Amino acid sequence: MHTQNKISAVIITGNEENNIKDCLKSVQWADEIIVVDSESTDNTVEIAKEYTDKVVIHKWEGYASQKTYAISLAKNEWILSLDADERVPEALAKEILETDLSLHNGYFIKRDNFFLGKIIRGCGWGNDMQLRLFKKSETKLSDRMVHEKFIVNENVSTLKNSFTHFSYTNLRDAFIKINNYSTLEANEKVGKKSVNVFSLLISPPIYFLHHLFIRKGFIDGIYGVIISYMHMMTKLQVQLKIMEIKKNRIS
Repeated sequence: MHTQNKISAVIITGNEENNIKDCLKSVQWADEIIVVDSESTDNTVEIAKEYTDKVVIHKWEGYASQKTYAISLAKNEWILSLDADERVPEALAKEILETDLSLHNGYFIKRDNFFLGKIIRGCGWGNDMQLRLFKKSETKLSDRMVHEKFIVNENVSTLKNSFTHFSYTNLRDAFIKINNYSTLEANEKVGKKSVNVFSLLISPPIYFLHHLFIRKGFIDGIYGVIISYMHMMTKLQVQLKIMEIKKNRIS
């Protein structure tokens, strides 16, 4: 074990009582665990306090701002950033602890995505590389409302083992997230993207076919069809919400 690799596991939460326990159990090996909660109304905070004494309540300011704030609380240089619906398997934890992290400024880790309990290999989900382990002094976060990414200056490597992501455990949860993400994306793109009747009719079906065939959603059977449909619905909702925002601004 490389004892110089002091690691702070950093997690942001918001009404994650069904996820946070398993997430925190998977990082008990970390030198520090920080949970920043955005005023949850369920039992997220109470559960988190069973696994770490560093639970901070912070008003929601967006994904990037919330994660940046959480990282600022860490006492260690090395950060492992997770969402509450993600887990660190034992093989990955062992690899992190046995790796001399000082050789690089950050590490990509493959993310295995599960949908309704099944691991997904297609739809672009099968080769999901995430930069989640990094030196905080060498890293910044892209300023996006949704799908924010960590950016390391240079000298980045990749770990062999993967972490798991249980993003959608049921269809109700999936469509709630689609609605939330499409709202954020519409607000982000409203000044950059034009929408017309042609794009409304053409873009969503093309998006469905792209994920089902080009991104090989078909290899996951009915799950791939559902995910491709979800991508299509997200595309459609973003366009409709952009139209609505522009209309409200005019009126």
